[in-house]
Amino acid sequence: MNVNAVTAVLAIPAGAAALLALLPGYWLSARLNVLATLLTFLAALSLFFERPPTGPYVLIDDLNNVFIVVTTFVGFTTSVFSASYIEHELETGRLTPAFLRFYHAMYQVLMFAMNLALVTNNIGVMWVGIEFATLTTVLMVGIYRTHEALEAAWKYFILGSVGIALALFGTILVYMAAAPVIGSGPDAMVWTDLVAHADSFDPALLNLAFVFLLLGYGTKVGLVPLHAWLPDAHAEGPTPISAVLSGLLLNVALYALLRFKMLLAANPNALAPGPLMIGMGLVSLLFAAFMLYRRRDIKRMFAYSSIEHMGIVTFAFGMGGPLANFAGLLHMTLHSLTKSAIFFAVGGIAQVKGTQKIADMGGLTTTNPLLGWGLVLGVVAIAGLPPLGIFTSEFLVVSSTFAREPLLALPLALGLLVALGALFLRLNAIAFGEPRGQIHKAKGSYLPMFAHLGLVLSAGIYLPGPLVVWFQNVARLLG
Repeated sequence: MNVNAVTAVLAIPAGAAALLALLPGYWLSARLNVLATLLTFLAALSLFFERPPTGPYVLIDDLNNVFIVVTTFVGFTTSVFSASYIEHELETGRLTPAFLRFYHAMYQVLMFAMNLALVTNNIGVMWVGIEFATLTTVLMVGIYRTHEALEAAWKYFILGSVGIALALFGTILVYMAAAPVIGSGPDAMVWTDLVAHADSFDPALLNLAFVFLLLGYGTKVGLVPLHAWLPDAHAEGPTPISAVLSGLLLNVALYALLRFKMLLAANPNALAPGPLMIGMGLVSLLFAAFMLYRRRDIKRMFAYSSIEHMGIVTFAFGMGGPLANFAGLLHMTLHSLTKSAIFFAVGGIAQVKGTQKIADMGGLTTTNPLLGWGLVLGVVAIAGLPPLGIFTSEFLVVSSTFAREPLLALPLALGLLVALGALFLRLNAIAFGEPRGQIHKAKGSYLPMFAHLGLVLSAGIYLPGPLVVWFQNVARLLG
């Protein structure tokens, strides 16, 4: 049963991708896409009840179980939103039937690649999965074939290639550190074996490896100064892909960093990875918070918001310890739910208004109340206001930092306040005031957006005991 569950998490999207590449027409392919992601999510849930034994290529523990469930759930809800969104794109001629087949097939390939990176016990296979996911999203970002979309895809490809090379070199250095102790061959790339023998590895090689890995995978996380691809990719690609990028792919790259952080922590002579992660996380938070004031495109604005929040999560995991790790894990989960919900709203708004320019979106709560108030609730959540769940995670990050490193708590709180001001400044222009811009027919499902926001609200009011215990176990694993 266990092996079948892991196999299903990989085989369902792989098989669906092959089938969707052949299926003509919107009606059947959109529903098959939703069905495939639902079955993948159900297979991921089954891993809660019984886990497969750890092997050279498969590892399921409390840490990656969090990422697998979040990834498959958001993948499912995004596919539901995508069905109505893509129908509109077909009707307006932005996508042709041939590109529709490509879009749905690539969506399932992306789910396969992310799941592969999460379930594997081999650091080489993990690298392959993350880079496969990156190349898939490059193709999807440029799917509209406009000059701007192709330019964004090309920039993403170039910067992603740099990240690919750096992360690969870091992985090779880890292998070189492990080979004299474990022996050459596949065993020197099995993560559980690496952690078990990490205290005997050459610390100089581990230190150098982590620097390359932080830069390489940090490119995928969107950390400053490696973030330049992210705003363009969000702005020019289909909105469901923006939701997947912000809510999922950034997390998968962060997961890889956390695995290697645990590896370094197991070697007492290696450098502490925490300060490097704290530095990049804090710089990302502050830079993105100030850049929010300069955005005129709604998708670019929320792309910078993603950079800000991944900075917060990286900062929390860099601080380490039970409370900061718990806060980072909770914040990462709630950010995935909230930011994808915001992009669901933004996708509908852009189609209703026929533009992504903030200046042409006034009075949304009057012209389109469901979309407008959905966006308001999403911004209130992502800004970290009570009673929504991100307030809890941000409060835990700030309080744990203030207790241990008070000087770091000041720029952290400053970044949060600056971002809050920018978001509400833009929200006022979009949601309230006199209606501006065109008004097209609204079309699409609001259920995924409000389902995500409902979960975020519930998390702010009450966290179930089993969820708290689970996250506490993961926090202890991370050290």
